[in-house]
Amino acid sequence: MRVAVVTFPGSNCDYDLYQAVKQVGGNPEFRWHRDRDLDGIDAVMLSGGFSYGDYLRAGAIARFSPIMEDVVSFAASGGPVVGICNGFQILCEAGLLPGALIRNESLRFQSEDCRMRVERTDTPFTSAYSPGQVIRVPLAHAEGNYRADEETLAHLEGENLVLFRYVDAHGEATSDSNPNGSTANIAGIVNESGNVMGMMPHPERAMEALLGSEDGVPLFESLVASLAAGAGAGR
Repeated sequence: MRVAVVTFPGSNCDYDLYQAVKQVGGNPEFRWHRDRDLDGIDAVMLSGGFSYGDYLRAGAIARFSPIMEDVVSFAASGGPVVGICNGFQILCEAGLLPGALIRNESLRFQSEDCRMRVERTDTPFTSAYSPGQVIRVPLAHAEGNYRADEETLAHLEGENLVLFRYVDAHGEATSDSNPNGSTANIAGIVNESGNVMGMMPHPERAMEALLGSEDGVPLFESLVASLAAGAGAGR
């Protein structure tokens, strides 16, 4: 399965994503932000980092990169799109996901492990997890505080569009387990069609026990398995 890993000026997790996709049997391919070629691509991933130096606000300039027009079209056609950290910020800026990521409540850049509860397992990104599973994944960001208006938040909760939520070791969504102040401890969401996903923590950095966690592996296994099933069904 061909997975495009998009690199913007300032991206620094693109190679991690490339390796994660390759580790689970996918075929990753780099795409520079000025490229316009997604022909034959089965999924698109936007990596973490500091695109365009996070000037204006994180993701605000990257969403105007030439490739984003094709990413928007790809998503509209039902193609799976994943945005991690800065990628999540870009997806929100591009209107592919609702809400916005603002400065952490601490007003500091934070780099630490966090725990998340898997809220749904019926998506192309989470099927290899167990319902309610608590996973440990690193995060590294200064603008990971998810915010949206009351109507949008009600819609996210009502339509079960929250994929991951920050929790403690017991799986409880407490204020102490919320690393950045995100509303309702939201760590990751999916769009209504179920094909566009954004999250702030870095599953691509949780692929080996040697690095402290393998809890990111099922996310990439889920995506590859979903693509394989789609190919088998003739899609």
